[in-house]
Amino acid sequence: MRFLRLAVVLIAALCTAIPASAATLVAQIELSAQRMTVKVNGKAQYKWAVSTARPGYRTPIGSFRPKRLERVWYSSIYENAPMPYSIFFLGGYAIHGTNQVSRLGRPVSHGCVRLAPGNAAKLFALVKRYGAGNTRIVVTR
Repeated sequence: MRFLRLAVVLIAALCTAIPASAATLVAQIELSAQRMTVKVNGKAQYKWAVSTARPGYRTPIGSFRPKRLERVWYSSIYENAPMPYSIFFLGGYAIHGTNQVSRLGRPVSHGCVRLAPGNAAKLFALVKRYGAGNTRIVVTR
């Protein structure tokens, strides 16, 4: 009985001692499915349609950490296109919201990963909450 109480106390202490910032956040993007799965501590929390690079362009494959977050951003390359809730992960490549939600689920971008604005806002908030050091962006074919 004493061992059981001790075990419960230790488990409770471990669960409360780990701050949210130490949790892991993974945004897994599957190019072939045009889908993103967002996982917190390995558990899928969200699944969203995305749009990635159309033919002639590329979305980089690999595992990345967020480099920069911009709540409001406009493309300096593509006609000042709005890129709300941008999470830059490699040079000019970012995950960001789009106003072309009817095109989600198909490859239509110049290489960025596009999300519905509400989903981009949720992901942006999660990255801010858990921190770039605890976040991975994984892009697979």
